[in-house]
Amino acid sequence: MVSVYYEDMQIGLSASIERTVTESDIQAFGEATGDFNPLHFDDAYARKTIFRGRVAHGALCIGFISAVVGMKLPGEGTIFLSARTDFKAPVRIGDHVVTVCTVREIRERREVVLDCICTVGEKIVVTGEAAVLAPKRPKS
Repeated sequence: MVSVYYEDMQIGLSASIERTVTESDIQAFGEATGDFNPLHFDDAYARKTIFRGRVAHGALCIGFISAVVGMKLPGEGTIFLSARTDFKAPVRIGDHVVTVCTVREIRERREVVLDCICTVGEKIVVTGEAAVLAPKRPKS
C-alpha cells in the first residue's frame, strides 16, 4: 500500500477499487453492524418493496468509498473527517461495483475533499464526497 502524501496531492488525482457484491458480503455487513433489515435478507419480503428483491445495505458502498480513501487515496494514515452520500439506485448481490474517488479540493492543514462515485455498469448507484486528513510525508 502506498499513501499519497498531502504534499503530493493534486486536484484531479483519482483512485478506484472494484468489488462484486456477494451473499457473504451482505451477511458479514449485517453481522458487523447488527442491521438485519429483511430488505437485505428475506427475498419474499424484499419482493414486495419498491426494489422488487433483495438489495445490499446502502452503507456497503460507503464502505467501498472508505476502502479507496483508506487504502489508496490518500491511503495509509488517512483520517476520515466527514462524508456525504446520495443513493441513486440499489446494489444487488452479484453486482460489480466500481468506486472512484477524485481529489476536488486541497485545503490547509492536510484537509482534502474527494468526489466519490460508485457505479454498476453504466448506472450510477452512489455519489458523494469525503473530507479527509491526508497523511504528511514522514521526516527522513
